[in-house]
Amino acid sequence: MKNEFQNKAGKAVLLKIAEAVKRNKDHLSEVDGLIGDGDHGMNMSKGFTMFAEGIAEKDIKFTDGLDELGNLLFSRIGGSMGPIYGTVFMQMAETGSACDLIGTSELAAMLRAGLLALYDIVEARPGDKTLVDTLAPACDAMDRAAENETELAEALTELKEAAVRGWESTKDLEAKFGRSSRLGERSKGVYDAGATSCRIILETMADGITELLTPA
Repeated sequence: MKNEFQNKAGKAVLLKIAEAVKRNKDHLSEVDGLIGDGDHGMNMSKGFTMFAEGIAEKDIKFTDGLDELGNLLFSRIGGSMGPIYGTVFMQMAETGSACDLIGTSELAAMLRAGLLALYDIVEARPGDKTLVDTLAPACDAMDRAAENETELAEALTELKEAAVRGWESTKDLEAKFGRSSRLGERSKGVYDAGATSCRIILETMADGITELLTPA
């Protein structure tokens, strides 16, 4: 099994992510509807569908695709999620744009840059019942893997496990931001919709990259 993947081969990963978001459209809206506006699945599916259709006939690198996705979400998707995901994806793309090969260290740097860029535009931090609760522990796991020189396949497994743990933690948290924050204690007992979509995206990204590491 290879320990890095070619940036130019990453289109397949992006299309898998888009398909996973579309497939979970109803689920994401159902989760969001419990304490939010109920439109998260619709907005996310709209954005990722437009993206997938836009790159279908293109020969596009992983980082270039992330940049295109980020720009689309930032400029054309309503609500808070467009700018939030747009910022993360665009910063990930910028950080990894010069890489021909992406391994543990490169992917860790891309994810960390995305999170830090997000911190520049939102006040949410771990524990506030947002997608940060999924993304931040995933970044931490990748940072540890990079420091320990863990092979990428193993690092991706650790990323997924951390993302799931972070997502699960949102069920018992009180929402601090968005419409759900007005519910106070009543926002507990439900998973955060953004954390849920982030878990789906990170898990699918990890699985897609793992497939690229396996010799045909």
